[in-house]
Amino acid sequence: MKIALMDSGLGLLAATAAVRRLRPDADLVLSLDPDGMPWGPRTAEDLTERALAVAEAAAAQRPDALIVGCNTATVHALTALRARLEPAVPVVGTVPAIKPAAAGGGPVAIWATPATTGSPYQRGLIENFADGVDVAEVPCWGLAEAVEGADETAVDAAVRAAAELTPDDVTTVVLGCTHYELVAERIRGAVQRPGRPPLVLHGSAGAVAAQALRRIGVRPDPAATPLGGVTVLLSGREGALPDAALTYEEGRLLAAASPVR
Repeated sequence: MKIALMDSGLGLLAATAAVRRLRPDADLVLSLDPDGMPWGPRTAEDLTERALAVAEAAAAQRPDALIVGCNTATVHALTALRARLEPAVPVVGTVPAIKPAAAGGGPVAIWATPATTGSPYQRGLIENFADGVDVAEVPCWGLAEAVEGADETAVDAAVRAAAELTPDDVTTVVLGCTHYELVAERIRGAVQRPGRPPLVLHGSAGAVAAQALRRIGVRPDPAATPLGGVTVLLSGREGALPDAALTYEEGRLLAAASPVR
C-alpha cells in the first residue's frame, strides 16, 4: 500500500502523521514544492499549474491514493487534479472541519490565512454547515509562514495576534490551514480563557487520512508492523525532509518510525 500526499511545504505533515498512525505499514510519498512556495499568493490558474506538477510527480511513484494536504490547493485545484488523475489515483482534498465544529453548538472561531478569511469559499462552508451558530472568522497573519520556517518567535507572535482577535466566549477553534495543526497546542494555550470549559480544536488531518483509506478499501490497522518507507519529492526531485520538519512531533514521527529516502 502506498499513499501520496502533496502540498507546497510542511502543511502536509499533519495528514502524513495521521496516515502513519492509522497504517504504519503504508509506504508514503511526500511531494512538496519548494521551488514554487508559497502557493497562497498565487493566482488560481498559477496555483493549479503548480499543484498539477507536484501531483504528477507523486503519481509517477504509483500511489494507491493522493491526499491534497493543503486547504488552498483544495479550493483552487481539486477539480483539475481529479480530472487529471482519477480514476487511476483517487484524490482526497482537505476541507476545514467547520461541520463537526458547528455540531458542538459554538461559539466557533475559524483560524485561517488572510486570503481564505472572508472568502466566498469559507463563507459558503459557514452557510452550509454552521447555520445558526455564532462563527468568528480570524485572519492569522504570518502564522503559516512562521510554521513553515519553524520560526518559534514568529509563531508565538502570530498566535498571540490571532488570539487577540478571537472572541472571549469561543468554545471551539477550527484550524483552517493545515500548517496550524502543527502548533495546535500553542493555539490552545493562547485561546483558552481562565474559568472557561476546555477549548475544543478541530483539524482535518485525521478525517482526511481515514477518507483516503476508505477510498482504496483499506481499514485502519494501527498495530500493523511499521515497515512503511517515506519517499520525499522536492518540486519533482527526490530529496529529504526539510530540516524544519524535525521541529514538529509529526516530522519526528516520520523520521523515527520510517526509513526516509
